[in-house]
Amino acid sequence: MKNVSLDDIDHVDRVVLPIGTDYPPGHLLDWHQHRRAQFLYGATGVMVVDTAEGTWTVPPERAVLIPAATRHRVRMLGVSTRSLYVEPGAVPWWPATCTVVDVPPLLRELLLSAVEFEVDYGPSGREGCIAALLLHEIAARAPLPFHVALPPSPDLAQLCREYLAAPDVAVTNAAWAARTALSERAFTRHFRSETGDSPAVWRARARLLAAVPWLRDGTVSEVAGRLGYASPAAFTAAFTRAFGLPPSRFSARGRGDRGPDLGRRP
Repeated sequence: MKNVSLDDIDHVDRVVLPIGTDYPPGHLLDWHQHRRAQFLYGATGVMVVDTAEGTWTVPPERAVLIPAATRHRVRMLGVSTRSLYVEPGAVPWWPATCTVVDVPPLLRELLLSAVEFEVDYGPSGREGCIAALLLHEIAARAPLPFHVALPPSPDLAQLCREYLAAPDVAVTNAAWAARTALSERAFTRHFRSETGDSPAVWRARARLLAAVPWLRDGTVSEVAGRLGYASPAAFTAAFTRAFGLPPSRFSARGRGDRGPDLGRRP
Protein backbone atom coordinates (compact mmCIF):
# COMPACT_ATOMS: atom_id res chain seq x y z
CA MET A 1 0.00 0.00 0.00
CA LYS A 2 1.42 3.36 -0.98
CA ASN A 3 0.58 6.84 0.27
CA VAL A 4 -2.57 5.85 2.16
CA SER A 5 -3.71 7.05 5.58
CA LEU A 6 -3.51 4.61 8.47
CA ASP A 7 -6.80 6.00 9.78
CA ASP A 8 -8.53 4.71 6.65
CA ILE A 9 -7.34 1.13 7.10
CA ASP A 10 -6.63 0.72 10.84
CA HIS A 11 -9.84 -1.28 11.23
CA VAL A 12 -8.65 -4.01 8.83
CA ASP A 13 -8.19 -7.37 10.57
CA ARG A 14 -4.47 -7.82 9.88
CA VAL A 15 -1.72 -7.98 12.51
CA VAL A 16 0.66 -6.07 10.24
CA LEU A 17 -0.34 -3.23 7.94
CA PRO A 18 2.52 -2.14 5.63
CA ILE A 19 2.40 1.37 4.15
CA GLY A 20 4.94 3.18 1.97
CA THR A 21 4.84 6.99 1.96
CA ASP A 22 6.83 9.63 0.07
CA TYR A 23 7.23 13.00 1.80
CA PRO A 24 8.27 16.40 0.43
CA PRO A 25 11.62 17.73 1.70
CA GLY A 26 11.44 19.13 5.23
CA HIS A 27 7.95 17.75 5.90
CA LEU A 28 6.84 17.75 9.54
CA LEU A 29 4.40 15.17 10.83
CA ASP A 30 3.22 17.12 13.85
CA TRP A 31 2.36 15.62 17.23
CA HIS A 32 0.19 12.52 16.89
CA GLN A 33 -0.06 8.93 18.05
CA HIS A 34 -1.15 5.55 16.70
CA ARG A 35 -3.15 2.78 18.29
CA ARG A 36 -0.71 0.31 16.74
CA ALA A 37 3.02 -0.01 17.27
CA GLN A 38 5.01 1.39 14.34
CA PHE A 39 8.19 0.26 12.61
CA LEU A 40 9.25 3.35 10.66
CA TYR A 41 11.99 2.76 8.09
CA GLY A 42 13.63 5.63 6.26
CA ALA A 43 14.46 4.17 2.86
CA THR A 44 16.00 7.53 1.97
CA GLY A 45 16.94 10.63 3.92
CA VAL A 46 17.04 11.31 7.67
CA MET A 47 14.20 11.32 10.20
CA VAL A 48 14.13 13.07 13.58
CA VAL A 49 11.55 11.64 15.98
CA ASP A 50 10.57 13.61 19.09
CA THR A 51 8.62 12.42 22.11
CA ALA A 52 8.22 13.91 25.58
CA GLU A 53 11.09 11.68 26.74
CA GLY A 54 13.72 12.35 24.08
CA THR A 55 14.83 12.80 20.49
CA TRP A 56 15.86 10.00 18.13
CA THR A 57 17.78 10.74 14.93
CA VAL A 58 17.31 8.01 12.33
CA PRO A 59 20.12 7.91 9.73
CA PRO A 60 19.50 6.71 6.17
CA GLU A 61 18.59 3.05 5.80
CA ARG A 62 17.82 2.69 9.52
CA ALA A 63 14.48 2.47 11.29
CA VAL A 64 12.83 3.46 14.56
CA LEU A 65 10.45 1.32 16.60
CA ILE A 66 7.68 3.51 18.06
CA PRO A 67 5.55 1.97 20.83
CA ALA A 68 1.77 1.98 20.50
CA ALA A 69 -0.01 5.09 21.79
CA THR A 70 3.24 7.09 22.00
CA ARG A 71 2.70 10.76 21.21
CA HIS A 72 5.41 11.80 18.77
CA ARG A 73 6.31 14.00 15.84
CA VAL A 74 8.62 13.30 12.92
CA ARG A 75 10.68 15.66 10.79
CA MET A 76 11.30 14.18 7.36
CA LEU A 77 14.49 15.32 5.65
CA GLY A 78 14.28 13.95 2.11
CA VAL A 79 12.52 10.81 3.29
CA SER A 80 10.65 7.99 1.61
CA THR A 81 9.33 5.70 4.35
CA ARG A 82 8.29 2.07 4.55
CA SER A 83 6.20 1.60 7.70
CA LEU A 84 4.67 -1.37 9.44
CA TYR A 85 1.76 -0.76 11.81
CA VAL A 86 1.46 -3.70 14.17
CA GLU A 87 -1.26 -4.78 16.58
CA PRO A 88 0.34 -4.24 20.01
CA GLY A 89 -0.99 -7.51 21.40
CA ALA A 90 1.02 -9.43 18.80
CA VAL A 91 4.38 -7.92 19.87
CA PRO A 92 4.68 -8.04 23.67
CA TRP A 93 8.46 -7.76 23.17
CA TRP A 94 8.17 -4.33 21.50
CA PRO A 95 10.37 -1.77 23.33
CA ALA A 96 8.69 0.58 25.79
CA THR A 97 10.46 3.63 24.32
CA CYS A 98 11.45 4.59 20.78
CA THR A 99 14.45 2.61 19.55
CA VAL A 100 16.62 3.12 16.48
CA VAL A 101 17.78 -0.08 14.77
CA ASP A 102 19.77 -1.17 11.75
CA VAL A 103 17.94 -2.59 8.72
CA PRO A 104 19.97 -5.42 7.13
CA PRO A 105 19.37 -6.51 3.52
CA LEU A 106 16.84 -9.26 4.28
CA LEU A 107 14.65 -6.98 6.37
CA ARG A 108 14.87 -4.23 3.75
CA GLU A 109 13.77 -6.59 0.98
CA LEU A 110 10.88 -7.88 3.08
CA LEU A 111 9.74 -4.29 3.68
CA LEU A 112 9.92 -3.46 -0.02
CA SER A 113 7.79 -6.53 -0.77
CA ALA A 114 5.30 -5.84 2.00
CA VAL A 115 4.38 -2.32 0.90
CA GLU A 116 3.12 -3.82 -2.37
CA PHE A 117 0.45 -5.84 -0.51
CA GLU A 118 -3.22 -5.03 -0.88
CA VAL A 119 -4.91 -3.98 2.34
CA ASP A 120 -6.79 -7.30 2.56
CA TYR A 121 -3.77 -9.48 1.76
CA GLY A 122 -4.07 -13.17 2.55
CA PRO A 123 -2.82 -13.88 6.08
CA SER A 124 -2.10 -17.57 5.44
CA GLY A 125 -0.28 -17.44 2.08
CA ARG A 126 2.99 -15.94 0.91
CA GLU A 127 2.07 -12.45 2.07
CA GLY A 128 1.11 -13.66 5.53
CA CYS A 129 4.45 -15.50 5.79
CA ILE A 130 6.32 -12.32 4.83
CA ALA A 131 4.41 -10.36 7.50
CA ALA A 132 5.27 -12.97 10.13
CA LEU A 133 8.93 -13.08 9.07
CA LEU A 134 9.10 -9.29 9.31
CA LEU A 135 8.22 -9.47 12.99
CA HIS A 136 10.84 -12.17 13.61
CA GLU A 137 13.49 -10.02 11.91
CA ILE A 138 12.51 -6.89 13.84
CA ALA A 139 12.61 -8.77 17.15
CA ALA A 140 16.23 -9.71 16.41
CA ARG A 141 17.42 -6.13 15.97
CA ALA A 142 19.72 -4.52 18.55
CA PRO A 143 19.24 -0.85 19.56
CA LEU A 144 21.53 1.83 18.13
CA PRO A 145 22.57 4.86 20.24
CA PHE A 146 21.15 7.66 18.07
CA HIS A 147 19.21 9.51 20.76
CA VAL A 148 19.36 11.95 23.65
CA ALA A 149 17.05 11.97 26.65
CA LEU A 150 14.99 15.02 27.51
CA PRO A 151 14.59 16.05 31.15
CA PRO A 152 11.05 15.90 32.55
CA SER A 153 11.19 19.43 34.01
CA PRO A 154 9.55 21.83 31.53
CA ASP A 155 12.22 24.54 31.94
CA LEU A 156 15.09 22.14 31.31
CA ALA A 157 13.24 20.44 28.45
CA GLN A 158 12.73 23.83 26.80
CA LEU A 159 16.46 24.57 26.99
CA CYS A 160 17.23 21.20 25.45
CA ARG A 161 14.70 21.49 22.63
CA GLU A 162 16.02 24.94 21.73
CA TYR A 163 19.55 23.56 21.66
CA LEU A 164 18.57 20.61 19.48
CA ALA A 165 17.02 23.06 17.01
CA ALA A 166 20.18 25.21 16.91
CA PRO A 167 23.21 23.51 18.50
CA ASP A 168 25.94 26.00 19.38
CA VAL A 169 29.32 25.06 20.84
CA ALA A 170 29.52 28.51 22.51
CA VAL A 171 26.61 27.78 24.89
CA THR A 172 27.86 27.32 28.47
CA ASN A 173 26.54 25.81 31.69
CA ALA A 174 26.61 29.29 33.19
CA ALA A 175 24.31 30.63 30.46
CA TRP A 176 21.84 27.80 30.97
CA ALA A 177 21.99 28.15 34.76
CA ALA A 178 21.20 31.86 34.50
CA ARG A 179 18.05 31.12 32.49
CA THR A 180 16.78 28.84 35.26
CA ALA A 181 17.74 31.19 38.12
CA LEU A 182 20.07 28.58 39.64
CA SER A 183 23.75 28.63 40.48
CA GLU A 184 25.89 26.80 37.97
CA ARG A 185 26.61 24.03 40.48
CA ALA A 186 22.94 23.59 41.42
CA PHE A 187 21.89 23.65 37.78
CA THR A 188 24.46 21.00 36.81
CA ARG A 189 23.37 18.77 39.69
CA HIS A 190 19.69 19.18 38.77
CA PHE A 191 20.34 18.51 35.07
CA ARG A 192 22.40 15.40 35.79
CA SER A 193 19.70 14.02 38.10
CA GLU A 194 17.11 14.27 35.31
CA THR A 195 19.13 13.11 32.29
CA GLY A 196 22.01 11.06 33.71
CA ASP A 197 24.53 13.35 31.96
CA SER A 198 26.14 16.67 32.75
CA PRO A 199 24.87 19.58 30.61
CA ALA A 200 28.19 19.74 28.73
CA VAL A 201 28.14 16.02 27.90
CA TRP A 202 24.48 16.27 26.85
CA ARG A 203 25.18 19.22 24.55
CA ALA A 204 28.17 17.44 22.98
CA ARG A 205 25.98 14.44 22.16
CA ALA A 206 23.23 16.70 20.81
CA ARG A 207 25.75 18.33 18.46
CA LEU A 208 26.86 14.92 17.20
CA LEU A 209 23.23 13.97 16.52
CA ALA A 210 22.78 17.24 14.62
CA ALA A 211 25.69 16.16 12.43
CA VAL A 212 23.75 13.20 11.01
CA PRO A 213 21.36 15.26 8.81
CA TRP A 214 24.05 17.84 8.06
CA LEU A 215 26.27 15.10 6.63
CA ARG A 216 23.66 14.50 3.92
CA ASP A 217 24.75 17.73 2.21
CA GLY A 218 28.19 18.52 3.58
CA THR A 219 31.62 16.97 3.87
CA VAL A 220 33.04 15.70 7.15
CA SER A 221 35.35 18.73 7.20
CA GLU A 222 32.47 21.16 6.68
CA VAL A 223 30.34 19.59 9.41
CA ALA A 224 33.28 19.44 11.81
CA GLY A 225 33.85 23.17 11.35
CA ARG A 226 30.16 23.95 11.73
CA LEU A 227 30.12 22.10 15.06
CA GLY A 228 33.23 23.85 16.37
CA TYR A 229 35.67 20.93 16.31
CA ALA A 230 39.35 21.79 16.04
CA SER A 231 39.84 19.37 13.15
CA PRO A 232 37.95 16.78 11.08
CA ALA A 233 39.98 14.11 12.89
CA ALA A 234 38.72 15.28 16.29
CA PHE A 235 35.15 15.28 15.02
CA THR A 236 35.57 11.83 13.47
CA ALA A 237 36.94 10.43 16.71
CA ALA A 238 34.09 11.87 18.81
CA PHE A 239 31.43 10.73 16.33
CA THR A 240 32.85 7.22 16.12
CA ARG A 241 33.02 6.91 19.93
CA ALA A 242 29.39 7.99 20.23
CA PHE A 243 27.83 5.96 17.41
CA GLY A 244 30.26 3.19 16.53
CA LEU A 245 30.67 4.32 12.92
CA PRO A 246 32.70 7.17 11.35
CA PRO A 247 30.80 10.19 10.01
CA SER A 248 31.96 9.38 6.48
CA ARG A 249 29.48 6.47 6.53
CA PHE A 250 26.63 9.02 6.72
CA SER A 251 27.99 11.54 4.24
CA ALA A 252 26.41 11.50 0.78
CA ARG A 253 29.86 12.10 -0.69
CA GLY A 254 31.42 9.43 1.51
CA ARG A 255 28.76 6.95 0.37
CA GLY A 256 29.21 7.97 -3.25
CA ASP A 257 25.62 9.33 -3.18
CA ARG A 258 24.47 5.75 -2.79
CA GLY A 259 20.91 5.07 -1.74
CA PRO A 260 18.73 2.00 -1.60
CA ASP A 261 17.49 0.76 -4.97
CA LEU A 262 13.78 1.49 -4.66
CA GLY A 263 13.23 1.04 -8.37
CA ARG A 264 13.45 -2.73 -8.29
CA ARG A 265 9.84 -3.04 -7.22
CA PRO A 266 6.98 -2.16 -9.59
